[in-house]
Amino acid sequence: MKQLQCATFEGIDAKTVEVQFTATKGLPAFSIVGMANTAITESKERVKSALLSNGFTFPPKRLTVNLAPSDLRKEGSHFDLPIAALIALGNYEGDIDNWYVFGELGLDGSVTENTLLYPIILSLANQGSITRAIVPKLSLPKLSKIPGIAFYGVATLTDALNLLRAEEIPETASHVSTFDFNHVTHNNRNYYYHEHYPLDFIEIKGQEHAKRSALIAAAGMHNLLLEGSPGSGKSMIAKRLVHILPPLHNDEMLECAKLEILEGKEPTFTPMRPFRSPHHSSTGASIFGGGTHKAQIGEVGLANSGILFFDELPHFSKTVLEALREPLEDRHIRISRVNTKVTYDADFLFVAAMNPCPCGNLFSTSIACRCSDLEINRYKSRLSDPFLDRIDLYVQMHAVSAEDKASVSSHELHAKVRQAFLRQKQRGQKRLNGALSDAEITQYCPLNAETQPIIDQAIGRYGLSFRAVSRVLKVARTIADIEGEKDLGKAHLLEALSYRKR
Repeated sequence: MKQLQCATFEGIDAKTVEVQFTATKGLPAFSIVGMANTAITESKERVKSALLSNGFTFPPKRLTVNLAPSDLRKEGSHFDLPIAALIALGNYEGDIDNWYVFGELGLDGSVTENTLLYPIILSLANQGSITRAIVPKLSLPKLSKIPGIAFYGVATLTDALNLLRAEEIPETASHVSTFDFNHVTHNNRNYYYHEHYPLDFIEIKGQEHAKRSALIAAAGMHNLLLEGSPGSGKSMIAKRLVHILPPLHNDEMLECAKLEILEGKEPTFTPMRPFRSPHHSSTGASIFGGGTHKAQIGEVGLANSGILFFDELPHFSKTVLEALREPLEDRHIRISRVNTKVTYDADFLFVAAMNPCPCGNLFSTSIACRCSDLEINRYKSRLSDPFLDRIDLYVQMHAVSAEDKASVSSHELHAKVRQAFLRQKQRGQKRLNGALSDAEITQYCPLNAETQPIIDQAIGRYGLSFRAVSRVLKVARTIADIEGEKDLGKAHLLEALSYRKR
């Protein structure tokens, strides 16, 4: 029995699949077993045509291809090449067991790429289970971004067979391509960023308090809620926030590209973090992911490492808002179905915008609000206290006046974010301030004789929960980083407390 290695998706992680082949005596037949989906069972015709087009004659035997483990569902046309290669190699005695082989076959034996190749191989690389692979030549520009793997690009089935039969592995593997972006360096690790701002904060007039909160939110990845009258600039700030987020490491950029492919887009491989803005009519399954037989990733998972923006927050269904509490706290989400259970990373910056009342004019000084107290209370009661407790920064925005002027650009804000980012890394933090654990808060956000009474007084006066206190300390830590201060001061804590919704 001969075998090659391939892989399939289970959720958003790849599982190695052994492609096994035997030719036994019996009536001539060709069968594929091992819970293969339609794309794989149809590969029999593509494999037959490709082999016959390249001068191969099928032996008068019973040909059986097994995809192990047999209790795992397999999908994808990239199984064509390993299946055809095993049949063509026949009685070849060389060692081919450690080769990973991926590729879809054309009827003439040409090898074409498959959209799932990049996320599959990236997942295998993160697991440390792959060191070399035969892949379509067309996929090399994307796959060569993944470090630690020797890729051998082939254009035809014949090229793949020659490579597998070679006594010595040729030194023609693709070299890992590097990213050519601006970067900051810490501990010999590069963190990449861009300085292209198609949406710039300089276009926002006034709203200095909201701009300050946006800077803090970006520097520490803190959740942000903007409340204000229509046209005050809530959505403008949210859409510009993504351009000033902290730099990305090489591994994080690869993961962002993986999410782009899972969404059906061509990967860009840029240090631009994801920005997801689902409509308030979106279903729970589209927000969090789901599916009967196969759990699909939702907006929460696609926003990982980036921003999840909810405009018109109170108009989202109560079920969606309450279900969002878990990923906001745990930074991952587990989708459980009868046939599958999948865990997605959901470490995102949550940004939301809302009007102060149904008509939107409660904060206006020129337009009278036409909502009753009952309507306003009903509107705001859609947001529960446990949900609001997970919001780090709450800002009220008032209507813009004619005297308001532009004050700060995205370039200036981004420079401050990068400086705060480096200070967090220099302290030894693996995660940004917004994601610190309780133990890390104790380590990186210590209080002294001057600052401890402020927190004690705030707990008694405002009834802050333990979660709220932790979030206040994390925001204060980010404010201190922006100001270039090593220790938390009284001013940092007071500013952090001013952002709590009361």
